[in-house]
Amino acid sequence: MSFPYTEEMMESIKKVEATRAARMATEPRRMTAEEKDALLEKYHPDYNLDSFAEIIVGPNKGQKAPKELVELLQANSRVKGMDLDLTNPDYDVDVLVIGGGGAGSSAAIEANEAGANVMIVTKLRIGDANTMMAEGGIQAADKENDSPAQHYLDVMGGGHFANVPELVKKLVCDGPSAVNWLNKLGVLFDKDENGNMITTHGGGTSRKRMHAAADYSGAEIMRVLRDEVQNRNIPVVDFTAAIELIKDTEGKAAGAVLQNMETGEILIARAKCVVIATGGAGRLHYQGFPTSNHYGATADGLVLAYRAGASLLYQDTLQYHPTGVAFPSQIYGALVTEKVRSMGAMFCNAEGEAFMHPLETRDVAASGVIREVARGNGVHTPLRDGIWLDTPMIDAIHGEGTLEKRLPGMLRMYMRYDIDMRKVPIVIYPTLHYQNGGIHITEDGMSDIENLYVAGEAVGGIHGRNRLMGNSLLDIIVFGRNAGQQAGKKCKEVTLAEPTLSHVDSFAAECAEAGIKTDVVSPKVLPDYRRQK
Repeated sequence: MSFPYTEEMMESIKKVEATRAARMATEPRRMTAEEKDALLEKYHPDYNLDSFAEIIVGPNKGQKAPKELVELLQANSRVKGMDLDLTNPDYDVDVLVIGGGGAGSSAAIEANEAGANVMIVTKLRIGDANTMMAEGGIQAADKENDSPAQHYLDVMGGGHFANVPELVKKLVCDGPSAVNWLNKLGVLFDKDENGNMITTHGGGTSRKRMHAAADYSGAEIMRVLRDEVQNRNIPVVDFTAAIELIKDTEGKAAGAVLQNMETGEILIARAKCVVIATGGAGRLHYQGFPTSNHYGATADGLVLAYRAGASLLYQDTLQYHPTGVAFPSQIYGALVTEKVRSMGAMFCNAEGEAFMHPLETRDVAASGVIREVARGNGVHTPLRDGIWLDTPMIDAIHGEGTLEKRLPGMLRMYMRYDIDMRKVPIVIYPTLHYQNGGIHITEDGMSDIENLYVAGEAVGGIHGRNRLMGNSLLDIIVFGRNAGQQAGKKCKEVTLAEPTLSHVDSFAAECAEAGIKTDVVSPKVLPDYRRQK
């Protein structure tokens, strides 16, 4: 088979193949804590101070955030200048869920289970979310040699002990029941001949607790959650974005202003409780990085909540997944699941040297790849320099056919471009993957605004300053279910006062007083990829 690699790349592959046997015999050592800290400080994008700006107004005034996010936080509201009648809503529900991914769907299912009249509104379609694109698996400490306490230590260590302890405790303690819930709903997890779930390691994990459905775990979970939403006849308003939160005169969340993405029509949704489950921010392309995120990941929830008065936590930290596609250009930035490394594939530079342990935490691994390329040891491609991920090691370690069986989606993606990752290594470079920070919540899922709940990637604090593999799919289920349960219970005792958008005017006045002048409007809703003059 011929491959689309250049002659120089093929010569480099020969060096990778020459060292493979020795590397299989002795894996690279793990870094010390001191080595990790030094590596992160010099090479991780979060430490590039030139890419951050100070937030001038709002609850996080005086703190830093990526310039692209600060611009949106301090932008003009999309409802500016509109004459809206908030007293005659188009939708009137108990619980309004903004976002149709895994967190939003889980919240809607549980709110419905609690007897609430719940509705999902999503700017794309239900399932068009980062959940759908998650590949490697979901963590849960449900094996005999594991425990939530051990999982807790792994999460805290991976997050540099900046995590909110109460949120981590809930994440790990509810983990086994979350996976069991998904299993009962019909998620087709990988199981052995006796029906026991197969688990693997992830970067930074001390136990094999990664439950997967081949390498399309998120898509399988989303399939089942979407079916459950439909089976329960929960209304879903597709192609409709939330462009502003509505509060009542007592300061409680009271609904949202919506905009139909196709017609531009403005709609009003009244709700006793609101759940923000809008996902991440990869499509803001911080620092010019490519992204593994879906098309709608533009930090909308953070913008809406912040303008309404909710504080953010760790908004200055992002996760750059160490293995994004660096070649071919057609899938540049797409995710290469960490499961590839958990099954044995190693990082190799252009000389065939394994320069780093394959299962360091994601921030350390990404920094190590960036450093190796900066040192001039990268693999030259027509698009950008990257690093080899020695995927043929998987079949060499586990037997022929293993990669095809356990990573069918990944193999299929590369085969479209005539790259057989069973036969040749693939070229990777970090891709913008996850929003570590987000909206501050308490253990019940509520933000600083009464009756405004948050779940999923829009939350800050669960993962500290770095997330471990498999804890994202876990957090959308644990905290999505939690938000739905809490909102479903709380809505029964809520009496709303008069609806108002006065917070929008107050925020605009604060921006004007601070001297902020901008033509930018937010939320961004969708990225703009039109060519600039």
